Amino acid sequence: MSALRLLPLLLLLPACEAVRERLTGGGGGAVTAPATSPSPAARPIPAGARTAEAFDTTTEEERAAATAPAEEEGGEEPLGTTVVSLGDPADPGLWLATPLVSETRPGRVALGEQSVRVELRPIEGPSTAGSRISLPALRLLGASLAGLPEVEVFGL
Repeated sequence: MSALRLLPLLLLLPACEAVRERLTGGGGGAVTAPATSPSPAARPIPAGARTAEAFDTTTEEERAAATAPAEEEGGEEPLGTTVVSLGDPADPGLWLATPLVSETRPGRVALGEQSVRVELRPIEGPSTAGSRISLPALRLLGASLAGLPEVEVFGL
């Protein structure tokens, strides 16, 4: 049973390494830019950030806009469901990196009654593979940072 308690920590180790590399400027290799540039409103992560709140640089206005009810639901395209894990916490903005899309596009992610507008970013893999979601988007969905929730994905 104690091994199960360590599982969430083990799942976060790759993200911790990515954060350490971004904060220290590398150490063992070059820091690469994200596949797509963050939204223009994204602010840099404060030096010494250690908490989810510190890594979440979205503003109240951005969070309100991302969770506001859509005026027209007819323009959405259901893309499927995917299991998500926390992506790179140092990559700002509201995004989902998923094999469900082949190019960057606007979208929406839903978990139960919660829904968040995100930038959908393509990643390699079969459509059944999991996806990575930004820290701010995961927080807005109300999901555990260490969990693996299954979300519905829509293209806008």
